[in-house]
Amino acid sequence: MQVDHHDLHQEFPDMRDAIDALSAGNAHFATLFASYTRLTGKVEDLEEQDMPVADFTLEDMKKQRVKLKDELYHLLLAFRAGQQSAKA
Repeated sequence: MQVDHHDLHQEFPDMRDAIDALSAGNAHFATLFASYTRLTGKVEDLEEQDMPVADFTLEDMKKQRVKLKDELYHLLLAFRAGQQSAKA
């Protein structure tokens, strides 16, 4: 089965520096990022191994991942806005 990889750096390539900065300097972001990475790994393993799992379970995991990605994205936007304000 073809598996799409959802590494956060691949999802937001223009925000690599912000991802790295927040991962190192913001505990809340780092915790969410770790959860997102762990969940993404589980989903991708299930898809790659074509393991038997209820569709509901896999879809629920994917919904959780989207929720985490959305929260991480908003933190990244806020970080970038703060950086731009500091430059002005």
